[in-house]
Amino acid sequence: MLTVLVDIGSGNLHSAEKAFRRMAAETGRGEVIVSARPEDVDRADRIVLPGDGAFPACRAALGMRAGLHEALEQAVRVRARPFLGICVGMQLLATEGTEFAPTPGLGWIPGRVEPIRPADPAMKVPHMGWNDLAVDRPHPVLAGIATGDHAYFVHSFQFRADDPADRLAHVDYGAPVAAVVGRATMVGTQFHPEKSQATGLRLIANFLGWRP
Repeated sequence: MLTVLVDIGSGNLHSAEKAFRRMAAETGRGEVIVSARPEDVDRADRIVLPGDGAFPACRAALGMRAGLHEALEQAVRVRARPFLGICVGMQLLATEGTEFAPTPGLGWIPGRVEPIRPADPAMKVPHMGWNDLAVDRPHPVLAGIATGDHAYFVHSFQFRADDPADRLAHVDYGAPVAAVVGRATMVGTQFHPEKSQATGLRLIANFLGWRP
């Protein structure tokens, strides 16, 4: 089994690569590589899209790599390969992002990426640090992860799914903020599983073993 971490040049993938390789070795789930090559995405059994920074920059970077967007569409939408988006990689699943200017997303999970606006103005944005997950609905990728488990967040924008059923977990940050979204063979985490210690490693192991 091959898991490809897609490199769109949006940040240092070292910690994510290390975490995925560790869990692949511990669970016997095959090989993990980092690549921006469409041919590697094409042969992948599982695909991970990490992203850091601004939504428009990450979307543009994905489009600038020849054939990569098309390879992802074929692998995920046509051949239903399991997909995990992390942070901005999760936000790119949306129909549209609103950071700086309206920017089309991949449109795989209908919704918009909007600024976090806590009801309490004393709460700082970005939402940065540890927060408690609240599981909204069961999913294989969340097996063994319970309400109250901790995850690590760094973000100023949030994914608002059009269909409430696509929100799998949230955190409270002055209001509910999506922490995990999912539809069909696609899931996304707003938090960084590679930085979330036991909770994150469990989610990674679940994703590597997920058979939709």
